[in-house]
Parts: sequence; structure tokens; C-alpha cells
Amino acid sequence: MSECCRDKARRPFFKNRLFIVSAVILILLLVSLFLPILKPFQKHFLGYAKSIWWAVFLGLFLGGFIDYYIPKEYISKVLARKRPATIFNAVFLGFLMSACSHGILALSIQLHKKGASNPAVVSFLLASPWANFTITVMLVGFFGLKGLLIIIAAIVVAINTGFVFMFLEGKGLIEKNKNIIEVAEGYSIINDWRIRVKDYKFSLKSMLSDFKGVLNGTMELSDMVLWWIVLGIFIASLAGAYIPVHFFHKFMGPTLLGLFITLGLATVIEVCSEGSSPLAFEIYKQTGALGNSFVFLMAGVATDYTEIGLLWSNVGRRVALWMPVVAVPQVIAIGYLIDRFIK
Repeated sequence: MSECCRDKARRPFFKNRLFIVSAVILILLLVSLFLPILKPFQKHFLGYAKSIWWAVFLGLFLGGFIDYYIPKEYISKVLARKRPATIFNAVFLGFLMSACSHGILALSIQLHKKGASNPAVVSFLLASPWANFTITVMLVGFFGLKGLLIIIAAIVVAINTGFVFMFLEGKGLIEKNKNIIEVAEGYSIINDWRIRVKDYKFSLKSMLSDFKGVLNGTMELSDMVLWWIVLGIFIASLAGAYIPVHFFHKFMGPTLLGLFITLGLATVIEVCSEGSSPLAFEIYKQTGALGNSFVFLMAGVATDYTEIGLLWSNVGRRVALWMPVVAVPQVIAIGYLIDRFIK
């Protein structure tokens, strides 16, 4: 067992961050049964939890699956080389991931652990919530063909940010992922996978061993990310419960001020891509500002404290600080251009 794991094993459960955050929330939920002022918080928190629990656990399970089944060589070959293809691979992989933004958080951290470069991790994190297939269908359903514009803009931001991070990494301005391993130029993932499948001995014992391995990976990942997700839902529930609805309608119009107000609200309200999409459409329906809807969706990922906190504690502090610095100006600029020219 590693020193880190031994430290966690010795730590009393009541000092665990997930336990502390969950205990505070549970107390508030119990008190809300008797205190009417907390009823809105209870309603929003339970609504958010009901909307995203499946995506969070799907993300954690997929992360455990990657941890157990996918060798570091695969990730380092596809998502760690200093080539433009690395960024495009990360964005394309994000399109295949039909998981909520908080499920994507778990996958992003797992990819980092398995050897994906930090530029690839950031591109994947920015692209996945809004450029995945499921959300593409949802946004087209809400916005019509204008929904495709949101998807294309999200991909552009993810790709641009990935390339900027490649530059920053090359200049030593952000951390490098120490989990990356060197892969021989002629290494073939397909050939290696064929050998692994051929050598695999299928039995009840091997199935139980595989299940245990995936479960261990899932639990380790949960310890890293789940408390951030619960904290994010908590703060978003407070914002959703106590920020008046008319505030959205009055201050989120198609102006530069409206874009910045939308940016600020997205920072605290963004909870789940599936849940944020209807809110983004409501902004568009009430204000006619498609650019504001894009900012609400995209800036929620680029500025959300959950994402930044996870990057800060698991990937690198400079990576966490540079992500909003690089991504937010793009989001605001694109949102402004959409409001200006798309009606």
C-alpha cells in the first residue's frame, strides 16, 4: 500500500471531506422539514441530485473501468504526444462520452492518472459536456439548428484552449503530467489488445477479480472527486433557491453587461449539462440572447469551482488557474458575436 493510501486509511472517517460536506447537507435537509425558509433549498438540492446521480456514478464507474482495463501505454499514445492530433483525439473522445459534466469530471481525472497530457485533459473537460452526442440531440431539440452553433462553438473553444495549453506546457508555464510514460513509436494498441484478449482466461474467478479491480478503481476515484461534486450541488442549490427568477429576465439580455452577469451566474449555477440545457433555453426564450445561452453553458464548465477545484488538487494549480484565463475570453467573445449577428 502506498504512503498516500496508508495516510487515508489512518484518517478518522469524521475528518473525511466527503463525510463533512455530506453531514452538513444532511443536517440542513433534516432542519428543512421544520424550517420553511430552507424548503426552497431542499427542493433544489433533491432536484439536482435526482437529475445527475446516474451520470456521476456512470462517470465514476467508467473511470474505474479505465483504471483497471486500459493500460497507461494506450492513454499516453493517444492523449499525451506533443502533436495536434492529441487535442483532436481528446475532443473526439469527448464526443463519444454521453455523460453529464460531473461524470466527465471523474473521467478527466482518471485520464490524467492514466497518462493523458494536461492539454488533452483540459480539452476533454471543456468539450465533453457540450459536444457529446446526447447533448447535441438535446440542444438541437431546444434551439433547432441554432443548437449546432452552440456545439461548434464549444468544440472551437476546446480545441483552441488545448493548443494554448500545449504552448504553455512547452514554455514550462503549467505543470506536466508525471503519469505519462514513454511509448515506442511503432507500438500498436490493436496488436497489444489482441494479445491481451487471447491470453485472458475466462472463469468465475477472473470475473470476480475483474469486478473487484473495477470497484477498487471506482472507489479510489470517488475519494478524489465526489466531495467536490457534492459541494458543487450544495452551492448551486443555494443559488437556485434564493436568487430571484426575475433577476435572470432583467439582467441577462443581449448586452456585454448581460454576458458578464450570465458568466457570474454560470459559475455558481452550473450543475449538470442535461440540467443546464433547459435553463439555457429559458434564457434564450426570455431574452432572445443566444450568445448568453452559450455563455451560460460553456462558462459553467470553464469557471465552475468544482472543475477548478478538482484540477487544482489533482492535476496542477497552474493548470487550474490558466483554464479560465484562456477559455473565458473566448467564451465571452463568441457569445458577443453570436448576440451581435445571430437573431
